[in-house]
Amino acid sequence: MNSKRPVATAIVTLAAAGLLAACDNTADEAAVEGEGADAVATGDAEVIEARQDNFEEIGDSFKAIRDQMESGEPDFAVIQPAAETIQADAAKIMEFFPVGTSIESGADTEALPIIWEQPEEFASAHDRLVAAADGLVAAAQTGDPAAMGPAIGELGNSCKNCHDTFRLDDE
Repeated sequence: MNSKRPVATAIVTLAAAGLLAACDNTADEAAVEGEGADAVATGDAEVIEARQDNFEEIGDSFKAIRDQMESGEPDFAVIQPAAETIQADAAKIMEFFPVGTSIESGADTEALPIIWEQPEEFASAHDRLVAAADGLVAAAQTGDPAAMGPAIGELGNSCKNCHDTFRLDDE
């Protein structure tokens, strides 16, 4: 048995816990409703639902990765497609944020208006997420559990960065 494996597993587990917390979508599901909720256009409600579904899929995929990494014998046949799902979903994020879909619309969302007030910063945060997702896929393709820790940490940091700035924190 490799004496470095428990250390690598502990690092990955801690990074994974941070990412799961950053990607937790339960607050989105709790709904931030205002008087304007009835006035939200059907198209806007649909794009917000698609946005939330996309983020939920990212969270579910990450959970699959975390569960494998915590198992002690990670199955990269599970990890690799989950990482690829995160990569594909991360690439689509920008299409889910049309103008008028912030919390101020009264919609069931936690998207803050700063997304549209600072579009360059939001695009930069998105680029960071896409790069981190690419790194996660590359690490998953190695089949090496030790390679996953840094990639998971970078993805978690990119999620947290965006959530801290562009998402309502109601906890």
